[in-house]
Amino acid sequence: MADVREEVVAAVAERSVSLSLRPDLQAIAALIRPGEKVLDLGCGDGTLLCYLRDVLGVTGRGIELSQEGVLACVRKGLSVRQGNLHEGLGDYPDGSFDTVILSQTLPYLNDPAFILREMLRVGRRAIVSFPNWGHWRCRLSLLFTGRMPVAPDLPQPWYVPPRIRPLTVRDFGDFCKQQGIRITAQIYLAGARRIPARRFKNLLATTAIFELK
Repeated sequence: MADVREEVVAAVAERSVSLSLRPDLQAIAALIRPGEKVLDLGCGDGTLLCYLRDVLGVTGRGIELSQEGVLACVRKGLSVRQGNLHEGLGDYPDGSFDTVILSQTLPYLNDPAFILREMLRVGRRAIVSFPNWGHWRCRLSLLFTGRMPVAPDLPQPWYVPPRIRPLTVRDFGDFCKQQGIRITAQIYLAGARRIPARRFKNLLATTAIFELK
């Protein structure tokens, strides 16, 4: 069974490269099993959902705030509803999905604890990714310029809406402990390159991906 799982992950990674998925989306796709029921929160233009549907045969749903994103998803034939995450999750019963994804959206949330609890209520597990402001370039930028750094994988100034709330890998680990959330898998990226989870991850990773239960 483990060998089959490794072959599926390798095939997913290879196919995702050919479809030009971002490195963080490639890593998330490699965690999804064929045929799962998936909910993607803040799904944007539906690139990840479309890939998961076409390659892995998942039953995918999405929630997206922007009208442009919803329209892009509809053009791809995806089932996506427009709305705020704080309100949209309440319509789903417990255990409605195998996996709930929150990709690069965590820094924008007003109440991340509530959203993560809801994700783990409606899904068997949650996958969360976010840019890491603990990266060495962010630290040096703040030290030498005295200005709030821009995350390497999220080049958005602090004043551009929607407003970002910076966090680091260490911040998120502490947060999960406080909330009683178990981290069951960790992936750290520096651009497209993987960083070992035990070696200076908060210093070297530009993006972090966590599986939660």
